[in-house]
Amino acid sequence: MEQKREELCITVEEMGRRIGVGRVGAYALAASKGFPALRIGKRILIPTDALRRWLDERAQGGSN
Repeated sequence: MEQKREELCITVEEMGRRIGVGRVGAYALAASKGFPALRIGKRILIPTDALRRWLDERAQGGSN
């Protein structure tokens, strides 16, 4: 039986799809101060655990 592994990081496009924003909005969010994005070469990756924490903080009224 094969287990599905969750990715450690996702692309900006995947992050946008998961949270329901378009491509332009996802890239704007990834470039915003305090957002957990990593630049590795030309790629921008979003650690999934950090994204969840970031979203939880915003949902609880944390800073932008």
